[in-house]
Amino acid sequence: MNSPLFTSCRNYSPIGYKLTVNLRNTIGLLFYAVVPVAFFKSSQFLMDSSKPKVIHEVVPYLRVYEDGTIERLLGTEVTPAAFDPQTGVVSTDVVVVPETGVSARLYRPKLTPNNQKLPLVVYFHGGAFCISSAADPKYHHCLNTLVATANVIAVSVNYRRAPEHPLPAAYDDSWAVLQWVASHSVGGEGSEAWVRDDVDFERVFLVGDSAGANIAHHLALRIVGSRSAQRMKLVGIGLIHPYFWGEDQIGSEAKDPVRKAMVDKWWQLVCPSGRGNDDPLINPFVDGAPSFKDLGCDKVLVCVAERDILRDRGRLYYETLVKSGWGGTAEMVETEGEDHVFHIFQADSDKARSLVRSVASFINH
Repeated sequence: MNSPLFTSCRNYSPIGYKLTVNLRNTIGLLFYAVVPVAFFKSSQFLMDSSKPKVIHEVVPYLRVYEDGTIERLLGTEVTPAAFDPQTGVVSTDVVVVPETGVSARLYRPKLTPNNQKLPLVVYFHGGAFCISSAADPKYHHCLNTLVATANVIAVSVNYRRAPEHPLPAAYDDSWAVLQWVASHSVGGEGSEAWVRDDVDFERVFLVGDSAGANIAHHLALRIVGSRSAQRMKLVGIGLIHPYFWGEDQIGSEAKDPVRKAMVDKWWQLVCPSGRGNDDPLINPFVDGAPSFKDLGCDKVLVCVAERDILRDRGRLYYETLVKSGWGGTAEMVETEGEDHVFHIFQADSDKARSLVRSVASFINH
């Protein structure tokens, strides 16, 4: 699909960036699409004078140097797929698109004795489109917990990241994985046993947090009328602390100018289309954005957090969806006293487990 929505960022050409990974774990805080206030109290986000000149800095995620080097400061850790003794969930990695290296991590819970087919969750990780991965230890732990709690098969998408691969690469990669999933339904050519044999293709869900929630929204629009929609049933999408933004401030954004200024800047790096924060990819509420009534699913769960600077965008999403004329059912869950994607870096807290149970209930009821 080559609609203007998914080609608006293609006018940016990376110039042979070299990726260097900063393995220092100096900031043990949130690193997904919005940084809590705690970051500014404890950060060691310091410049190294021995390195080339910085030409672009996206606090607190990465720096781009004048020689083309990219230094990622957060979200660089990885953990292998394996059996998880705490949950009984087993995982494995598969390459989905060999030409681009796009891959996915598959998760399977303890199956019932009669090998009953299970709902499928296609999961999109957060990270402002520029950091983290499906192999991130925090996401791996979260997926193990979700799969065990909801009793589902999960496909966690490892899409390519900006700025080496500016948007819409992440959307296109995620769409390619969704097509790959659909190829495993009856009569398809897919050969991955966990997907082919164990998935109920009448119960498919897209779930993501932050930037991943943004992806889930756009894919739920993109699937309408596609061959993938004919081969599987997209029942619902779960948007956890969705990363949407806009040029004009709303709600509490005016009360947090520091974080607002940071969020304003991020989109320029990952999608330098010239349309700024009113690009329909990041601002689904602007004129010209696809209508919410065209979402290709039956139900939507929107999760927000009280202290998240993005919470008012999440609330607006829910309100816009309800008023759009879309024929499905919508639910919103708000967690008091917590910040953006707290369930990732405080995964074993009571509130994080409650959030996961809410997602599991959404899938199974």
